[in-house]
Amino acid sequence: MSSNMDTSFAYTPARTEARILCASCGVLIPPNPANLCIPCIQSTVDITDGIPKQSTVHFCRGCNRYLQPPNYWVVAELESAQLLALCLKKLKIGGTARLVDAGFIWTEPHSRRLKVKVTIQKEVFASTLLQQTFIVEFIVAHQFCDDCARVEAQQTWKAVVQVRQKVSHKRTFLWLEQLILKHNAHKDTTNIKEMKDGIDFYYAQRPHPIKMVDFLSAVVPCRSRGSEQLISSDIRSNTANFRYTYSVEIAPICKDDLVCLPPKLARSLGNINPLSLCVRVSNTLYLLDPNTLKAAEVRPNVYFEHPFTSLCDASQLTEFYVIEVQQENVRNSKYALATVEIAPANDLSQTYIIRTHLGNVLRGGDHAMGYLLLTSNFNNEHFDALAANPSTASMLPDVVLVKKSFPNRRRKNRGRNWRLKTMVKEEGEEGTVGRKAAVDVQRAEADYELFLRDLEEDAELRGMVNLYKDSHGQKPRLTAEDDMDDDMEDLEEEAEADFPEINVDELLDDLEGMTIDDEEAAWA
Repeated sequence: MSSNMDTSFAYTPARTEARILCASCGVLIPPNPANLCIPCIQSTVDITDGIPKQSTVHFCRGCNRYLQPPNYWVVAELESAQLLALCLKKLKIGGTARLVDAGFIWTEPHSRRLKVKVTIQKEVFASTLLQQTFIVEFIVAHQFCDDCARVEAQQTWKAVVQVRQKVSHKRTFLWLEQLILKHNAHKDTTNIKEMKDGIDFYYAQRPHPIKMVDFLSAVVPCRSRGSEQLISSDIRSNTANFRYTYSVEIAPICKDDLVCLPPKLARSLGNINPLSLCVRVSNTLYLLDPNTLKAAEVRPNVYFEHPFTSLCDASQLTEFYVIEVQQENVRNSKYALATVEIAPANDLSQTYIIRTHLGNVLRGGDHAMGYLLLTSNFNNEHFDALAANPSTASMLPDVVLVKKSFPNRRRKNRGRNWRLKTMVKEEGEEGTVGRKAAVDVQRAEADYELFLRDLEEDAELRGMVNLYKDSHGQKPRLTAEDDMDDDMEDLEEEAEADFPEINVDELLDDLEGMTIDDEEAAWA
């Protein structure tokens, strides 16, 4: 019993923490190497000394970028990690201080102020670590970057790419414009000007036009050359300011053109018939002999060493009526050789029997577009040599068919459910006035309509550009090749069954041009 009593009444001393008086204010505090309380340490030592409480960041209103010293501009959204990192780089936190936390304090976007709450730690005495939070205010100052400064200074430029093609139409540049839009090759331009025979692209830096020249060389047959012009120089710092000009010349041969090759070039291309048809244009010219289906490729360097011009272009096409088609069982890719009997659509009494490469698409009763060579007069030395030679004159065809046409469906003038985008361009030359200006507008509209028809009829060409949905359904324009003087019963003819229709799956949604009504219709 005594042992139990001893256990229950055993003395356990209370553990108390040792306290000392603050050497400054006399408040009881736990012991620390400084022998000071925290308020006294903070009032005695300022660990934020030397860190600026206010600074400036430069913002470009032209491109919405911030300056990262010394001369690099970065894109950063408000209260983003990139902008926070840019602001913290302006704070000189050195010595033993360490950054613990940082974050933005909300400010009005139009106030041109950025407030950052910063927390740092620093050892102030032996084994004494002090943490302090403070606010740094950044003033947003507007300053144009070098690129935007050149743009604002009356559209000054450092380099220009001049693209030219010596032809009477604009279909090549319409197609080239769609390729540029699809690949966004014009993103670095400061200005685009439309000239008489081409387009000029202006740039603020020299590497950008070099990229454009490389892009053009990859999509069209062309040659280029560059030049530079000295604007100013400083002999003391050994610096100079140049302007660079890159001239790009596109071969004046387009799709569906009839050409007559020089004899030497024809022999080097596998002894192809000099009178050939250009069936496709990329960075190489693809030629086809309609009589034998023999094909050849003419590369840009070969073309500019042995240049030749086109005998006929799309503006000289004549409509023919197909009376009879006889297949010859000779094929080359998508082309089939056939012997056809045709007659001009406006004079069925005159018939021609020729060979054509359109045997896979033509049937009796169809219409086709072609070149009537029998009554044509060409100012071409190579064609005159063929006609003067008895051995080759007998081989010249009377008519060369180019493509199938759909006159009945075109006359119906049905709207298209698709459209194309265009680049923002300005007129580089003074416009004409009066009758000449009206003729130029009509010619441009006719070229654009022919280009749209080429896209409808050529799936391969259509796959190289972006087509967008058009709920308004623009009606196609009628060109000179459409015979509008027919009787009213001709308009009631049945449309061609194989008329090329563009599938809706091939069309893209134009999100930039979509209105509120279009969005409601899309979600309905």
